[in-house]
Amino acid sequence: MSSIAASLIGFGSISVGILLGFFINRLLPDHHLSSDSKDAIKMAWGIVATMAALVLSLLVASAKNTFDTINNETTGIGAKIMVLDHDLARYGPETKATREELRQVVAARMQKIWPGDATTGPASAELEQGNGMEGVEDQISKLVPQTDDQRALLAQAKQICGDLLMARWLIIEQSHAGLPNILLVVLVLWLTLLFFGIGLLAPRNKTVLVALFLCNLSFSTAIFLIDEMDRPLDGVMKISSAPLSKVLEHLNQP
Repeated sequence: MSSIAASLIGFGSISVGILLGFFINRLLPDHHLSSDSKDAIKMAWGIVATMAALVLSLLVASAKNTFDTINNETTGIGAKIMVLDHDLARYGPETKATREELRQVVAARMQKIWPGDATTGPASAELEQGNGMEGVEDQISKLVPQTDDQRALLAQAKQICGDLLMARWLIIEQSHAGLPNILLVVLVLWLTLLFFGIGLLAPRNKTVLVALFLCNLSFSTAIFLIDEMDRPLDGVMKISSAPLSKVLEHLNQP
């Protein structure tokens, strides 16, 4: 389900709660809405509001953690690629083909994750299908060092390749993990119940109705942001391409 669909479902569900509260308010006898009854209902809704706030904060923190983790992994990958290219350059002219393939792999990955036009599928799926670094690792394994310096550089290059492959799969696994859908469902249900209670007790006028729908819009936007941050390789709130763009500029230099 897309982030926009999730936020629209949340907006629709909460809107139903608001309108249902307004409707039932007209049907209840006056003694059901006495000051004592309202105080008791407000206490109950206060508990629901507290629980909804806790779940909302938990979802925001979890989604932000996912976004930051993948963003940091991407920055780390960029740094390791630059070190790998530097080591290959120091190794000797026989690594020219390997360095060119490395540059092509980085350019292809950027095109998959940050394309200039539409792709055939989500960036996370495209990243999973790619195997460019395996080809670079195979070429590095074919190198035959002649000096101690070359042996040291080759060992470091192999280590960096292994780290890059591991980082790629970590990003893939983290991007597929996602937030449990049940948490979003529970949050929307609690917010619907909360706004139903507010509509039940609120005066029936257009000002109150508009205010409630603006609050509803705020919560729906929060659901959209949570879902977007939880998928940092796809959607509107993608991680920045700046680290890998800088790497590509470096790799394009002679």
